[in-house]
Amino acid sequence: MNSSHAQPAKSRFTIKPAEIMNHLPTQFFATLVQNVNREIMAGHDVINLGQGNPDTPTPKHIVSSLQEAAENPLYHKYSPFSGFPFLKEAIAHRYKEDYGVELDPETEVAILFGGKTGLVELPQVLLNPGDVCLVPDPGYPDYWSGVALAKAEMSFMPLLASNGFLPDYSAISEQDANKAKLMFLNYPNNPTAAIAPSSFYEDTVEFAAKNGIVVASDFAYGAIGFDGHRPISFLETPGAKEVGVEFYTLSKTYNMAGWRVGFALGNAEIIRLINQLQDHMYVSLFGGIQAAAQTALTSSQHCVTELVARYESRRDALFSELGNIGYNANKPGGSFFSWLPVPKGYTSASFADLLLREAKVAVAPGIGFGQHGEGYVRIGLLSDEERLREAARRIGKLGLF
Repeated sequence: MNSSHAQPAKSRFTIKPAEIMNHLPTQFFATLVQNVNREIMAGHDVINLGQGNPDTPTPKHIVSSLQEAAENPLYHKYSPFSGFPFLKEAIAHRYKEDYGVELDPETEVAILFGGKTGLVELPQVLLNPGDVCLVPDPGYPDYWSGVALAKAEMSFMPLLASNGFLPDYSAISEQDANKAKLMFLNYPNNPTAAIAPSSFYEDTVEFAAKNGIVVASDFAYGAIGFDGHRPISFLETPGAKEVGVEFYTLSKTYNMAGWRVGFALGNAEIIRLINQLQDHMYVSLFGGIQAAAQTALTSSQHCVTELVARYESRRDALFSELGNIGYNANKPGGSFFSWLPVPKGYTSASFADLLLREAKVAVAPGIGFGQHGEGYVRIGLLSDEERLREAARRIGKLGLF
């Protein structure tokens, strides 16, 4: 028999994933993107308001800083494992200036590959299998990912309109409060766009200290507050550093989503644990990006003021047009999202499907953020005013309101 015609033996070798891979939550936004892209490939003009991706470029002075830093041979080598001290000093400077919070750059600041990385890492350094984490519902789905990787369990805290989309600590069972070791919070909130008062954070510190629960404050939208309101940092609260950490990112504040620069701030022991884990995974960010991030944090913040004003103007344009079509909803107090109730007779998913199919407007169904997200859709203020008005007009033509 001619060996050149012989068929190779069928391999019996199979790849068996680790058990943990079967427990990771479905990436909700991946499906959303696929549905939108399908409509675009079919030739439709889709107004995509379903994602949280900033639509304007990074300010020029930050880009120029990276271009200059990229030529520095110092940054062509490995960066220090925990990052350059100048970047940690820059975030400490920004927090002191914006929130009056004192941070020790060396022990109370950890540099992250974007805020999402820290949110997923934190459960892995604090939770053992079977431990409980209190998670907002609705909430950012990547909280679930970190808990799953730690093989821990979640207890959901409903965020209801009747309570300003804040968790009600009195409604948490004594059993869950005793078992919980970690709690995620996020204000300005994704997806509800709610903001938190200082009294809420005072209650949070008291609740956490009483029950031995670490607080993780996701402050990704901390720079974006409307109507003259400056969002409050959890770390402004007396006792906050004793019970938790805050996560901050340059993605939203400076339109640097693709640069992947974030920070964990606060409790020194938690910061040490995050750095210890990251020592096994990374060799910090490219030094040129760290230099540009320092520029963002320490130079004029006029670009941030302009950005917030742009989102507020977009919000007002959208809600003016929603009012014209009879779609009643509450204006967001912060973030670059709007949380809109679905009309009677629809679920969040069926309403989102209708809008994409008939109006060519993409929104995120609330059920993708948790059980208590049902009844709402999330809209991003991430197109210019005319496109937002056009989206509302297209929705109006469906005759639902």
